[in-house]
Amino acid sequence: MAMVSISNKARDDALASERHSYDVMLLTRTVDGTLARAEAALGRYVLDEKPETGTLYYTQWRSAQALINELQRLVRADSAQTQRVGDLQRLYGLRGRELAAAAAAASRQKGEGGVNFFFAATKSPLGPQLSAKLGEISAAERIDLRRRMSQTGASGEQADRLTTLLGWLAVLIGFGAVVLGWLAYRAISERLEALRSAADEASRADRLEEAVRERTHELTDANERLRQEAAEREAAEAQLRQVQKMEAVGQLTGGIAHDFNNMLAVVVGGLDLARRRLSGDKREVEFHLDNAMEGATRAAALTRRLLAFARAEPLRPEGIAPTELVEGMLDLVDRSIGERITVETSFPDEAWQVRVDTNQLENAILNMAVNGRDAMDGEGRLRISVENVMVAAQQGELAPGDYVKIGVSDSGTGIAPEHLERVFEPFFTTKPVGKGTGLGLSQIFGFARQSGGDVAIESEVGKGTTVSIFLPRAEASEDDLARPAADTGGHEPAPAGTAILVVEDDPRVSRATMGALEELGYRPTACASGTDALELLERDSGFELIITDVMMPEMTGPELVRRASELYPWIGVLFVTGYVGEAGEGEDLTGWDMLRKPFTVAALADSVAAALAHRVSGSRPASRAAAAE
Repeated sequence: MAMVSISNKARDDALASERHSYDVMLLTRTVDGTLARAEAALGRYVLDEKPETGTLYYTQWRSAQALINELQRLVRADSAQTQRVGDLQRLYGLRGRELAAAAAAASRQKGEGGVNFFFAATKSPLGPQLSAKLGEISAAERIDLRRRMSQTGASGEQADRLTTLLGWLAVLIGFGAVVLGWLAYRAISERLEALRSAADEASRADRLEEAVRERTHELTDANERLRQEAAEREAAEAQLRQVQKMEAVGQLTGGIAHDFNNMLAVVVGGLDLARRRLSGDKREVEFHLDNAMEGATRAAALTRRLLAFARAEPLRPEGIAPTELVEGMLDLVDRSIGERITVETSFPDEAWQVRVDTNQLENAILNMAVNGRDAMDGEGRLRISVENVMVAAQQGELAPGDYVKIGVSDSGTGIAPEHLERVFEPFFTTKPVGKGTGLGLSQIFGFARQSGGDVAIESEVGKGTTVSIFLPRAEASEDDLARPAADTGGHEPAPAGTAILVVEDDPRVSRATMGALEELGYRPTACASGTDALELLERDSGFELIITDVMMPEMTGPELVRRASELYPWIGVLFVTGYVGEAGEGEDLTGWDMLRKPFTVAALADSVAAALAHRVSGSRPASRAAAAE
């Protein structure tokens, strides 16, 4: 009887442990469901911003805290579970701070303040981590439950064995058998009751899981609605950006038309007057032709500035020391701004190098100096500084890293605050009519962005203005860029009669190029497309140089050169173009000589000589069949 009593007590303890495990597992599911309801309520709150919805969120969230506290009380006897619940408390606190930002924004009732915070919170890993931690606690209790159920079964089996033993004893002692039989019956009844209770708890757990699934589905629907609203907002913003872009295009078109009409007036007038004076004084004809050439040169310079502003003009960067460049420009700056302006410089002991287009940087510094001169009305102090700057965090368009800051400061009148936001717009200027095109700062802006940096302006009315260019610090790497025609001088011209293939789809440009080459003594052959050029090369591979446009229909210049170089590697290449933005920002021109339109006969001569000098050395094959191989 004592052994039966001990066995029953062990079984009761095991059943109590099972109930404890079911309580913990049920509580974890309840916490998970409460958190899901709280986040779903918050999702509705950031959408409708109604106080009652916010109250529902806060109530559910506080209920979750109370349930977690109860869970901590239940597992206090288990150190491992206590540690897990402690981690759950910490994750709950972190998640609460994430959601609090969305709730606070929604409580201000600004219409859309909480949506972005709530959308960001849904992407946070804390939500899945909370659910995972609850699942970890429940899984640990489930393992303990199986162990305790095993203990309960073992206790039942021991009770059965003792009952059998007492049955044999009942043969000898009837009264003892009756008593022990009654005890065995009671033990069996309690065990069945425990099994029924366990089945009820499992059913309750299944219902709770179904409720959690429903709440999760509601939260998913809320998230989907938020995503749809975000997509609609993005489409509206894109439409607004398009409207602003069209407005800027209108302003740009007006400015371009004005400046180009002025320059074309000079070109057309000069050519017309020269034609009328052909039979007259030669010096007067040359004077008018010089005026026309000056107008065309100014038009080409304006085109380059527009391309730099649009970041479509490919740069030709090289490693330079900015302090040496500024020192070399001081004489030019002095002549440009006049003697009444004092130029000061400030350089670091060891300035970092940068990789930029030298001509573009010189133009930018000169533009800033001239702007400073105009702001000071030709008299004052101009300061040019170079600094090494380390950017630790994202600042506008500047990514973290090392930069060289080149600044130009004047002591002029400054710029009014309402104009500061527009100074980088094309054709916007605060100068009087006729004293500025409004492209200077916009060109500097385009050059800085295209070089991987940025430009900043600081100004105070009555105290002056500082314009600063930030350029990324140069890294040790070799350049393999398109060689500009301006850097190709010094090469010996090719022999007279050298065969040159001219590929140009514009017949007027083709005629002008052919005439210039014939004037230089070469033997040019013209064609209008890449396909025609390949056919000519197949019939006659005796050409020494291919001069090709970049953008042509059907086959671009780089595509033609790739195919021709495989078959005829000894032929030189010279690209002639006025705009290469559509050809991959100049990447396809890497390693080849390049000449910009419009060009003079002298520039063409230098470029042809350089391209022929840069040809791949080696003997040409004996026949066209060998060339094809």
